[in-house]
Amino acid sequence: MSKNYETVFIFTPVLSDEQAKEAVGKYKKLLADLGGKIVHEENWGLKKMAYQIQKKSTGHYFLLEYTGPGSLVAEIELAFKRDERIMRFLTVALDKYSLAYSEKRRGKLKEKKKEAAASAN
Repeated sequence: MSKNYETVFIFTPVLSDEQAKEAVGKYKKLLADLGGKIVHEENWGLKKMAYQIQKKSTGHYFLLEYTGPGSLVAEIELAFKRDERIMRFLTVALDKYSLAYSEKRRGKLKEKKKEAAASAN
């Protein structure tokens, strides 16, 4: 049975935007190969962290929301642990309330993008 998951991971700030996007592409492909389906993804960009990790105070943040079997999470987290570019990651299973909140947040993000595009014209 497929469950819904959300994973946030932080890449080391030494990576360029291109390298970070390439690494995210690798994990998206891995998710698809393992039977997962990506529902939503967000690139939060380079952000300052609350505390230093590996003597670094910033990192590239990414969020992936996906569905798949439970074994998928173990496989993807193992790949994260083996990748020296990833400083931290957190995966949570989404219940019905989390899914509703996530959909509501995505709707607000789309509205903001539309407003930004309209004000730019």
